[in-house]
Amino acid sequence: MDNKHKIVQILSDGEFHSGEVIGEQLGISRAAVSGHIKSLSNIGLDIFSITGKGYQLAGGLSLLDLKKIKQNCSVNNELELFPVIPSTNEYLMGLIKSKTDLSDGHTILAECQTQGKGRRGRTWQSPYGSHVYLSQYRTMDSGLSAASSLSLAIGLAVLNTINAFSNKKCELKWPNDLLVEGKKIAGILVEAEGQADGVCHLVIGVGINIDMPKASALDIEQPWTDLNTITDNTIDRNQFIAKLLEQLESVYQEYSDNRLDNLANQWNQNNAFVNQIVELRSTSKVQVGKCLGIDTSGALLLEDLTTKVISKIFGGEVSLRKKKVES
Repeated sequence: MDNKHKIVQILSDGEFHSGEVIGEQLGISRAAVSGHIKSLSNIGLDIFSITGKGYQLAGGLSLLDLKKIKQNCSVNNELELFPVIPSTNEYLMGLIKSKTDLSDGHTILAECQTQGKGRRGRTWQSPYGSHVYLSQYRTMDSGLSAASSLSLAIGLAVLNTINAFSNKKCELKWPNDLLVEGKKIAGILVEAEGQADGVCHLVIGVGINIDMPKASALDIEQPWTDLNTITDNTIDRNQFIAKLLEQLESVYQEYSDNRLDNLANQWNQNNAFVNQIVELRSTSKVQVGKCLGIDTSGALLLEDLTTKVISKIFGGEVSLRKKKVES
């Protein structure tokens, strides 16, 4: 464990701690403590410094604890926890490419990502100790095509977990986002390595907003929300992750056995844009139509407003949004 994370553990009680005492505990100088505090502030921690009193982490912090997660979880996944990592997805993809022997369900968790990844190359804001950053390894023997609609199934696992802790209903936005009252609360990024008709190695990345710091929110360009905003209770991330791991296991096994044959109907029942007029934007064109949900292949069903012809739209570099009504 590095000194930065040790400092976070000391400050996590929300009380003031002097730089001198912190330095003595860690065997480093006060100047080194000050440098670490600055680095921690740069990754999203709101740390106050008051002369004569020391440092205080505003509101304290509940850190992830693998022991607590396992105690609350019925699934026996192999878990790794990193205080800070560039990207949980990239880390797992690196292990796959290096031929590391991974068990199915091997899961990476992090307190902070410095290069968190979203769809279409976007950055996922990943402040320290605030959200859920999780990547899980899976393998399929039936090739890349079999995994093409996996993110839709994973969306249901995330939705079920959020709804278990939230006072407000979570909904699904095709193909990889989750919304509450039209605001993004979670995203999914599935990456694959393998053959079209052979063994396929998958990384399932999930990011869920739990308690967004104000400073990090300034860098988000779309409407967002977090769990602590939409529920009356403070979320224990360890309990939340334990529930999420159980849901991921359940949904993944169903997808492995039956693909979306049984899950598509559940997905459509939670479609944020059901029967609404939407725009579907790609690099080459914009389509407007009524959103009818998905079929069992994972394709979005878009009904033309004039001809009533239904098109099947498959995932890729596309963006779905509700059509603005012109006044």
